[in-house]
Amino acid sequence: MANSRANDSGSGSGGSDSGSSSAETGSGIGRRRLLAATGGIAAAGALAACGSNTGRDGGGSGPAISQWYHQYGEPGTERAVQRYAAAYRKAQVRVQWRPGDYDRQTAAALLTDSGPDVFEVNGPLLEQIQGGQVVDLTAEVEPVKDDFHQAALAPKIWQDKIWGIPQVVDMQMLYYRKSLLKDAGVQPPRTLDELVDAAKKLTDRRTKGLFLGNDGGVGVLSATPLHAAGLSLIDDDGKVGFDDPAAARTFGKIRQLYADKSLLLGAPTDWSDPAAFVQGLTAMQWSGLWALPGIKKALGDDFGVLPFPKDGSGGKPAVPVGAYGSAVSAHSRRKEEAKAFAKWLWVDRSDFQQDFALSYGFHIPARLSLAKKAKELQQGVAADAVRFATEYGHAEPLLWTSADRTAYQDALSRIIKDGANPESELKSVVRKVNAELRRVRKKSGA
Repeated sequence: MANSRANDSGSGSGGSDSGSSSAETGSGIGRRRLLAATGGIAAAGALAACGSNTGRDGGGSGPAISQWYHQYGEPGTERAVQRYAAAYRKAQVRVQWRPGDYDRQTAAALLTDSGPDVFEVNGPLLEQIQGGQVVDLTAEVEPVKDDFHQAALAPKIWQDKIWGIPQVVDMQMLYYRKSLLKDAGVQPPRTLDELVDAAKKLTDRRTKGLFLGNDGGVGVLSATPLHAAGLSLIDDDGKVGFDDPAAARTFGKIRQLYADKSLLLGAPTDWSDPAAFVQGLTAMQWSGLWALPGIKKALGDDFGVLPFPKDGSGGKPAVPVGAYGSAVSAHSRRKEEAKAFAKWLWVDRSDFQQDFALSYGFHIPARLSLAKKAKELQQGVAADAVRFATEYGHAEPLLWTSADRTAYQDALSRIIKDGANPESELKSVVRKVNAELRRVRKKSGA
């Protein structure tokens, strides 16, 4: 957001966004949290540390609009969003930079009339939409709806209405070291079977074949292997999308990577930082687009990128995408002014949108037309990444709840780390997800 500048220390949501980043690898923290832990927390609990008003008033007259951002790690981002706000002439816009547990802060603030008018959100969440906490933005987005990255936009749509405007797209992919693969006589893997074989061949006393995170891929992979097998978390009909033998087969292969001791575990930094890859601790690493400039600086042209390899005859390559969205609080006393500002910034001002995506870190503009025009994304591995995100991108569905996520990742941990039976573990998750879907539909009256 990842959807895509945040803390990537784990798969839970929240946490400070002010952690350190590697100056050598350029792995600025921030928007990537939406990919490390898509979704957020339910509206509960007290407000965490409240950020002060560090923004400048917009240049216009009229009512003041409060706009919240979580604390980004990339240098210059805070000044940039203040500059955007100052350029708006129809109202004053007061930017608040919110350190601490931003998801929890916004969840609590949306229950009151003292929260933000406009705010960025890792969602909105389904419970925020169903609870009437956010405003319908369909009219603002509809004229250019088809120009947004469709996988990133999909989780912001509920009952044919749009509840958030994607700000920027983040994505993950597989980095591989060309020279190490060549020396081992290994071709870049195009199938999951080839990935398992390649990781084993590339593993020696000094280098592991693959790095999927210090937990063996439990947190970061999530639904990606399912999509690579032609499945999903929730299908287009709103039903469980992995009640299929292919899911167990695929996760059995991820377990094989762990059992073969082909995976790097216990690295000094986790998957979101490319340090292990750059330092030669692993021949292949799953990481985000944000890591690309640092890897390029360190390795030159000695690397390539791939989507997650397909598995089975019905499979296809897969990459996860995510996008923070700009939303308007239903408790705002300035809803119309807030909607107008959100449209101006994230629909009309394409120059600001491109600046936000590419001048502070390395991300994909949420608008397809802007991604095509961006010079930084037109050649080499960057162009490959944009193509992967467009052709193979998938996002966590809006119907996927925090309870679903917990049950699913607990099962993956048992499968990958403990060698538990994939079929029985996933059947248990299917039952829990079906129960959650019934609960959600009952709440929505569907």
